[in-house]
Amino acid sequence: MLGADGFGYRTQNGRHVKVPQLGHVEIGDDCEIGACTTIDRGTFAATRVGEGTKIDNLVQIGHNCQIGRIICSSAQMGIAGSSSTGDYVVVAGQAGIVDPCTSANEPSSAPRLGSPRRCPPGYACLARRPRRNESRNGALMTMERLPEMRKDIQRINSPGHVRSMTR
Repeated sequence: MLGADGFGYRTQNGRHVKVPQLGHVEIGDDCEIGACTTIDRGTFAATRVGEGTKIDNLVQIGHNCQIGRIICSSAQMGIAGSSSTGDYVVVAGQAGIVDPCTSANEPSSAPRLGSPRRCPPGYACLARRPRRNESRNGALMTMERLPEMRKDIQRINSPGHVRSMTR
């Protein structure tokens, strides 16, 4: 659905009242938009999707978003209203970009995780903060250390390695 009303409400006399969504949607050249994707129109101005952007199925792009050029977004990704991305951003499946957020050029996000408020160029955004600044813990630490652990196991199992047989 292109150009649906954005999710805009204000509280009046204890009730939620719809804010008119008077903007529109602009789609750049050479874009692909998958099935069941919704791009909300802007509140007053345009929601924009930059040229060459590829959007998978089941993606939600909120009102007033400014999506850069050559973006690749996987299924079930969501971008909250008034958020924006740079160019050449890759967003993994079930990832979310929060309102308001600006993603720089060329970051990517891991599946099923939210984005930080600002993701620097070249960083993979994991668990609401850039990966290079992330504390080393759990499965992520183990995955990063797999090559080193493999070398250690090979060294321990080598014929020349001395093994201690203490009990």
